[in-house]
Amino acid sequence: MYLREAGNVDGPVLVLIHGGGVAGWMWRAQIEHFAARHRLLVPDLPGHDHSHGTAFTTSAAVVAELVAHLDRLPAGADVTVVGFSLGAQIAVELAATHPELVTRVVVVSALTRGVALAGLGDRLVGLTAPLARQTWFARLQAKALFVPDDLLDDYLRTSKALPKDSLLALTRANSAFRVPPAWRTFPGPALLLAGGKEPRALREGMRQLGRDHANSELVVHPGAGHGLPLQHPEWFNARLGDWLRRHL
Repeated sequence: MYLREAGNVDGPVLVLIHGGGVAGWMWRAQIEHFAARHRLLVPDLPGHDHSHGTAFTTSAAVVAELVAHLDRLPAGADVTVVGFSLGAQIAVELAATHPELVTRVVVVSALTRGVALAGLGDRLVGLTAPLARQTWFARLQAKALFVPDDLLDDYLRTSKALPKDSLLALTRANSAFRVPPAWRTFPGPALLLAGGKEPRALREGMRQLGRDHANSELVVHPGAGHGLPLQHPEWFNARLGDWLRRHL
């Protein structure tokens, strides 16, 4: 799995985990904003962009690989894990199952209650996967994900190279995700961010995620859809930066 490193090598670590169908490039505004102070670790998940040659299988496999990377950091490293959508599910699982490696966690727009009719979802993904290689369809998807024009080429490249098997696997992983019981006992603080225009099930799940963790803070942007870091990067960076200053 490709992992980009950037920023201040001596600073506290900020791990940025992207969502399904995009890649590490989605965090460009955050990389530029936090690089002076933080050491940034930005993976391309299996199947995506620089990691398109490695199949996405399960979120647990991704967590295991991230654990291997974090194990290489100096002992006692200060690590904040930030995840969006599929990456937010991975961030929750990583923090809950390996609290010794994660100091604090930021969960952005995680689906926590699963999706019904998963078999139908497989068939729909199978039917639409070839369209992702068509520029016109990829442009429509990019608009739905709030990908800005200056990142459109990155999205088109990532979308066209994402293998069908990886797309099916990550869709299944997203729909099957359940919050680990150990989330309740994660000792670090948690920041939960969501858009007010996201699906109701997602918003309710994020609220429950907050209720299940005593040291959490939920902030909702009333005008945002499912794409908060891309749709409102300045707002996102301000909320994250303020929270980090209070918890570092």
